[in-house]
Amino acid sequence: MTTFVLMHGGGMGGWTWKFVREVLEAKGHRVYTPTFTGFGERAHLIGRDIGNPTHVLDIVNVLKYEDLNDVVLVAHSYAGTVAPGVVAQAGERVSRVIYLDAIIAKAGERIAALMGFATEAEAAGLDAMLEAGQGPIGSGVDEMQRAAAREHPHMMDPAREQWLLDHLSDQPMRATTCAIAVGAESIRHPVDYVAAQHTIMTAMHDRARALGWPVHNHPGDHAFIVGDPEGVSDIILKIVG
Repeated sequence: MTTFVLMHGGGMGGWTWKFVREVLEAKGHRVYTPTFTGFGERAHLIGRDIGNPTHVLDIVNVLKYEDLNDVVLVAHSYAGTVAPGVVAQAGERVSRVIYLDAIIAKAGERIAALMGFATEAEAAGLDAMLEAGQGPIGSGVDEMQRAAAREHPHMMDPAREQWLLDHLSDQPMRATTCAIAVGAESIRHPVDYVAAQHTIMTAMHDRARALGWPVHNHPGDHAFIVGDPEGVSDIILKIVG
């Protein structure tokens, strides 16, 4: 039996792991699917002061208060920027890390600039504004994802895609503008990267290879944890052996 802590992507929540969790638990594994502050069922806690450090603590505290050890930490999308901080603070509780088409940020980088949503100066300026208690609380990522799906539907059953889109929520703007304190380059635990074929994360795939991480290919899109939970779970289980 393996203990998994599954960390979700932008605009999502612990709910997004519903189908992967069912597959892993059916095979006898222990699965935790926490939701970051300001997302999903914790959307009422969104605020200008909620950024990456809060989300790192969200997971560190799950590990601590659930008495979890020998954990496989799985990060999808945005959560790739959270995983290094978790390992830095609670690495003794983690056995390995798996990135699922996730963002690989180096220390000091900002997601907004890294992903091309803004220049470094713009992202830093907005972060300073948020620090001063001004500016937009949310990033609007949920509406951006819905608009993108209208142009390019996800590779999944339409009913399941509608379920996904209906559950999306906003995320704290600070999460995309703050400088990431602990970068992926600091992780010394074993790390594997699962790369979706149809995704905006191809530059992250190159970063994974540059870090020397094993890269496993999946034929789906960025939402493959919802579109193909069986296939993703199979890859995860092969990685952990």
